[in-house]
Amino acid sequence: MCGIIGYLGPQDASEVILDGLKRLEYRGYDSAGLAVIKDGGFEVRRAEGKLQKLEAILRDNPVRAHLGIGHTRWATHGRPNETNAHPHVSGRVAVVHNGIIENFSALKAELAADGRDFSSETDSEIIAHLIDRELSRNDDDLLAAMGRALALLEGSFALALLDHRHPDTLLAARKESPLILGLGEGEFFVASDVPAILTHTNRVVYLDDDELVEVGPDGYRVTDLAARPVPKEVQTISWSPVMAEKAGYKHFMLKEIFEQPRAVIDTIRGRLRAETGDVFPDDLGLGKMASGEIERLVIVACGTSWHAALVGKFLIEELARLPVEVDLGSEFRYRNPILDERTLLIGISQSGETADTLAAVREGRAKGARRLSICNVVGSTITRETEGVLYTHAGPEIGVASTKAFTTQLAALSMLAVHLAGVRGTMSQAERRAFLEEMIRLPRLMEDCLDGSDRIRSIARQLMNRRDFLYLGRGLLYPLALEGALKLKEISYIHAEGYPAGEMKHGPIALIDEDVPVVVAASGSSPTFDKAVSNMAEVAARQGELVVVSDVGPDRFFSDIPISHLIIVPETVFHLTPILFAIPLQLLAYHVADLRGTDVDQPRNLAKSVTVE
Repeated sequence: MCGIIGYLGPQDASEVILDGLKRLEYRGYDSAGLAVIKDGGFEVRRAEGKLQKLEAILRDNPVRAHLGIGHTRWATHGRPNETNAHPHVSGRVAVVHNGIIENFSALKAELAADGRDFSSETDSEIIAHLIDRELSRNDDDLLAAMGRALALLEGSFALALLDHRHPDTLLAARKESPLILGLGEGEFFVASDVPAILTHTNRVVYLDDDELVEVGPDGYRVTDLAARPVPKEVQTISWSPVMAEKAGYKHFMLKEIFEQPRAVIDTIRGRLRAETGDVFPDDLGLGKMASGEIERLVIVACGTSWHAALVGKFLIEELARLPVEVDLGSEFRYRNPILDERTLLIGISQSGETADTLAAVREGRAKGARRLSICNVVGSTITRETEGVLYTHAGPEIGVASTKAFTTQLAALSMLAVHLAGVRGTMSQAERRAFLEEMIRLPRLMEDCLDGSDRIRSIARQLMNRRDFLYLGRGLLYPLALEGALKLKEISYIHAEGYPAGEMKHGPIALIDEDVPVVVAASGSSPTFDKAVSNMAEVAARQGELVVVSDVGPDRFFSDIPISHLIIVPETVFHLTPILFAIPLQLLAYHVADLRGTDVDQPRNLAKSVTVE
């Protein structure tokens, strides 16, 4: 959530910053601003609302400079307005900040006692005051003074900072909130995410927790909070700038839905050998699996990644016969979980920066568990906190509502399940070979699912004004019911609930009438298919409007069940059906939201990467 960009170089800093902020809009925000150093002082421009307002202010009151910082804010402390927008200035310091300062009330009281006045309601403003105060006490070294001030903070931060007495210096720091340094030709960038700078450079340095960077015309240096040098590696990003553009689609979300066949190809490419039934994932660090020293798996995730984790539980338990627990990252560490060296803890995160999932992984490390991450962003924090990584290769996902990250996570979990089954001997070579052959077919089958987009839009037109939806699924498709409901409520603002179909009679059935569409995911290859059909009959008996997603035709359903809308997906092996079923559920949510006129890519109150608790 929120977006940061800073620039030092020969280009106009205002233009670079504004362009970078536009590329970070997907993260969610409610105000924006920038500050540059000009003629020995700061020029600040801020606005409530979308970037168009800031852009208009800059047209009316332009400012050119070679150094500046910018920010899109998602309100935590303080209302979304121009006063609370970043950057915040105190004396010689201007700062932009992502994160939450947990002890800001105590620090603000201390600063007020020193005679300092505040112009906003934010916790972020105190950072500028603390650093300005430290510099007024001891101006020996800018980076060292910044480190001393930041050591007082409790909570999370990614920040970029200017000091108008150092008009050729850009500073930045991070703790539990993502931040990167971009290295261009004679220019430098800091940003909270790669897309902000990808049109300028693909060479980046990932900052770790409690690290600071000082950038000047001659280069950069990275230190810890005590000003001790920290060696860093430069990494090259393989994404191209065009991968982060809409490419003619109305919304990023729709583009990303249609990118899923390619994303799955990229995720499985080079990792499968169907003729031998072997899976060659990334360096998972799972050598002990062969000797049976891992006895259980615990998967932690949030939101859509949690739904992928639930599918992973079904896959791994059934194929590899290992017990799997799935937990929400936000709940995990607060219940003192039972972990030891015989436990493999898997953290799933699209961005690799999800605060709750990172906290769960760190809890696992503290308790001695083995750790693996499934992630889409090379070099992100979670990949550095785990012993092994299984990368998905979805490419940049800009829409807030996750789509291709979800299906590539499912593909990664499917490969992991087969890998573990091979190591443990719970699937024969012939069984693994047949499974992997179906995985290779998946992208083509996904293309077939996408061909139904226009028909799903016509269904969406008939349902777009309903106020409540119920999604049902059984077994492996129960998490798809949760995911379908989440997608609809995220982007259309319609209330929706996902339930195990067998639990419908234990409460949700009271909601069903002719005004409540019931979306059912039912696979003919499921051992509970007939039971799912019986659940449909229960819905029909109460005049519920049935929307059925299935891989079988109407002849497999009871002839007396009035199915209002039947969406057919191609057949595949049962364990891979979630990847195909996800697509029509995504398209249904997208078309309903688009027809209702909501902000599909940036739904209200949501952020792409939740980097605070």
